[in-house]
Amino acid sequence: MSGRLRRVLMRRPGPSLLTADPKKWHYGPTFDGGKAVEQYRAFVALVERSGTEIVWLEDSGDGLADAMFTHDPSLVTRHGAVILRMGKLLRSDEPGLHENAYRTAGIPVLGRIEAPGTVEGGDCVWIDEETLAIGRGVRSNQAGIEQLAAILAPHGISVVGFDLPLWQGEEACLHLMSVISPLKRDLALVHAPLLPAAFYFLLKERGIGLVVAPEDEFAASSGLNLNVLPTAPGELIMIDGFPGTKTALEAAGCSVSTFPADALCVACEGGPTCLTRPILRDRS
Repeated sequence: MSGRLRRVLMRRPGPSLLTADPKKWHYGPTFDGGKAVEQYRAFVALVERSGTEIVWLEDSGDGLADAMFTHDPSLVTRHGAVILRMGKLLRSDEPGLHENAYRTAGIPVLGRIEAPGTVEGGDCVWIDEETLAIGRGVRSNQAGIEQLAAILAPHGISVVGFDLPLWQGEEACLHLMSVISPLKRDLALVHAPLLPAAFYFLLKERGIGLVVAPEDEFAASSGLNLNVLPTAPGELIMIDGFPGTKTALEAAGCSVSTFPADALCVACEGGPTCLTRPILRDRS
């Protein structure tokens, strides 16, 4: 999850976000559709500066405001893509957009998560190329985890589930990636108080060092200070406004680029990682 990012699936926000009802979509008080679109452009400039190829999904006015968060509706392995099933009902049509994009791009589809199973990409964290951790909580359930394990097993990939707390409630979003962001193969940024204990011990066993984010910034951002995107090992994009987290990352040897995101990421509950579905990375 931290190798150099070569190719990524993204969706440019447009009419669906500009006309979104903040109450319906559970967007916060800093939401401003026009400002969010401008902030997204600043984020895209950072991704393009890294040399990453972007495969675009366009917002044609389908009403899917959250579809800009392309990390969640699918998972890509070195063997092909898996089409996931969303825990948030308002996002149930998004996986189809991803399946069409993969078929157009010539990327094989290994399988799909079917009802009653749910898995969202934000709950999936690769420990290594053969081990996938999944957070079991509001958005991803046991049935979905079992289905994904069955799809990946023929490719030598094992799946391990970890329970997540309810935290801010059923309508909010706490993914496993809300409490951990890989930075390098052997380094991750975490919010320790919400980290599942068994997951913590697995990270420790695998020799993965942990950078602990400031708790006050985690609270102020509803966890978005922790949501950082590696475009290469230790080369990171994060949202602006959280200097303690940025300082901790730089002290750990990382380089950090930031962009303003109060109307886009903080308001809409999704950070730089959520705005991208990596298709191809180098082995880090």
